[in-house]
Amino acid sequence: MTSPRRVALVTLGCARNEVDSEELAARFAGGGFELVADAADADAVVVNTCGFVEQAKQDSIDTLLEARGLDADGRRRAVVAVGCLAERYGVELAATLPEADAVLGFDSYPDLAARLSAIIEGDRPASHVPRDRRALLPVSPVDRAAARAALTVAEPDLPLGIAPMSGPRPVRRRLTGGPVAPLKLASGCDRRCSFCAIPSFRGAFVSRPPDEVVGEAEWLAEQGIVELHLVSENSTSYGKDLGDVRLLERLLPRLAAIDGVERVRLAYLQPAELRPSLVEAMVATPGVAGYFDLSFQHSSPAVLRRMRRFGGTEAFLGLVDSIRALGPEAGIRSNVIVGFPGETAADLAELEGFLTEARLDAVGVFSYSDEDGTEAASLGGKVRADVAARRYARLTTLTETLTAARAEERVGTEVDVLVEELTPEGAEGRGEHQAPEVDGSVTLLGSGFAVGQIVRARVTAAEGVDLVAVPS
Repeated sequence: MTSPRRVALVTLGCARNEVDSEELAARFAGGGFELVADAADADAVVVNTCGFVEQAKQDSIDTLLEARGLDADGRRRAVVAVGCLAERYGVELAATLPEADAVLGFDSYPDLAARLSAIIEGDRPASHVPRDRRALLPVSPVDRAAARAALTVAEPDLPLGIAPMSGPRPVRRRLTGGPVAPLKLASGCDRRCSFCAIPSFRGAFVSRPPDEVVGEAEWLAEQGIVELHLVSENSTSYGKDLGDVRLLERLLPRLAAIDGVERVRLAYLQPAELRPSLVEAMVATPGVAGYFDLSFQHSSPAVLRRMRRFGGTEAFLGLVDSIRALGPEAGIRSNVIVGFPGETAADLAELEGFLTEARLDAVGVFSYSDEDGTEAASLGGKVRADVAARRYARLTTLTETLTAARAEERVGTEVDVLVEELTPEGAEGRGEHQAPEVDGSVTLLGSGFAVGQIVRARVTAAEGVDLVAVPS
C-alpha cells in the first residue's frame, strides 16, 4: 500500500493567517495528505506568507529559502508559497525566488491539495497574477450579499472569484493545541488608510453570516477551545454588508453562551467606528473579555489626516475614558506609527502626551516604511531614516515605561486567568486584558491547576507587562 504524501504547513503573520492555514490543513487531509510538523519529514512544504511590512516580507522569503532541501527519501522537497505575500506579488515574487516551485494566490485554495500533488510530480503551474481584489465585489457594502449569492458555484461555500478568506470557512483542522483559537468574523477592508496595502490584496470587506460564525465556534468548543479570539481586518465594520451595523452586539452573547466557551475576545477595532452601544455590549455581556484592541496609529490630527484616518488626542482620550467609565479594569491596547511623512517634532510630542495620559495596557510601536502601491509612498515630507530611528527608539522606551506602570496599577486587584501552560511554579496564563502572544501573561503561583481552567487570582507583583498572581 502506498503511504500518503506528507505536507508541512508553515504559518507566518497574524491570527487571520492561522485560520487560513487550518482551512488548508483540512483540505490537504481531505486530499489524502498526511500533515507533518517538521519540514524534514515532508514531501512538500507550503509556506503561508505574510506581506504586511518589510520585515514580514523578508521573514517569508527567508522561510521559503530554508524550506528547500531533500525529503526523508532523498528526493528534492517541493516548496510552495501561498498567503498574502504570494497574493500581493505573485509573478514578481516567483521571478525573484526561483527556489519556490509554485507561487499561488488565494483563488487556488479550494483545489490546493490536487495542485500540490501535481507539483510534487513535477508540474510547475503558472504563477499567480495579482489584481486589485476590491474590484471583485460591488463598492456598496449592502450590495455584496446578492453579488456573492449570484457567484455561487459547485462548492457553494466558496463563491467564484472571491478569496476563501473573504467568504465562509467550510473546512478547518486544528494545527495547534491549547485552549485558545482564532475565529474569523470577516475579511477584507473598505478603509483607505494611506499607508496600508491590505485592502488591495485582501479585498473588500465581507462579513460572515452570524449562523456560520456560531457554527464554527460550536465546532471549536467541541475541540476543547475555551477562549474564542474573534479576528478580521476591521471588526467594527461587522454586519454593515449584511444590512445591520449592530449585528456584532447580538452575535457576542450567542458566542458567549456556547457550551464550553468561557471567554470571547474581540480584536481589531477601529476607534472611529466604535459605537457606544458596542462598548456597552463588550463590557456588559458575561463571558466577553473586557478588552479593547484599538487601532489609534497616531494622535496628532495633522498626521492622522495624512494617514486618511479620523480622530485625534482629545477624541481618543474621550473614548478611553468612556471605556473605563463602564469597565474600570478593561484592557486597552493599540499600535502606533512614528516617522510618517510630514510628522513633526510637535506631532511626536502630542503622541507622547496622549500615550502618557491614556495609560494603555500594551502598545505596539512601528517605524513607518513605504509600502508598494500605497498613497503614503508618494507623499512628500519624508522623515529622514536616522530621525525616524531615533523617534522609534524614544517612543519604544516611553511605551515600555508606561505599560509597565499600568501593570503596576493592577497589583492588589483580581484577574481571571485562563491557564494555558503548567509550570514548576504553578501555571502560565492570561488575564482578560491580555490577548494571545502580544500583551504579556500572568504567572500563577500554586498547584492543582489545569490547562483550560479559568482561575480567579489576586495580583501580587508586576514584571514589565507581565503579572504574578495567586488564587483568590
